[in-house]
Amino acid sequence: QAQLVESGGGLVQAGGSLRLSCAASGSIFSVNDMGWYRQAPGKQRELVARITLGSGTYYADSVKGRFTISRDNAKNTVYLQMNSLKPEDTAVYFCNADIVSTARVLMNYWGKGTLVTVSS
Repeated sequence: QAQLVESGGGLVQAGGSLRLSCAASGSIFSVNDMGWYRQAPGKQRELVARITLGSGTYYADSVKGRFTISRDNAKNTVYLQMNSLKPEDTAVYFCNADIVSTARVLMNYWGKGTLVTVSS
């Protein structure tokens, strides 16, 4: 079994920056695709960015040019650098990953989320 733990959320002013981190731990054989999702109150959870094992990336149009996703495979960690933050970026940000356990079973995992609040 594996776990994902996010960190780096907090309160920032519009135009500011934050860097989120998500570390996978547990009985891990490999971490494949990883991504960041967010959910604002009363809204659906949406994909923000994702990154493949080979570091190919995808971004939602709403964050393209402002956010950067990256990963450190040696640390089983994915990052989300968020610049030029806007109030509409306020949400709980969730880490997601496809993880192969040491038993060679592929499962999708979610972190518990970290709150990002952007004030105007």
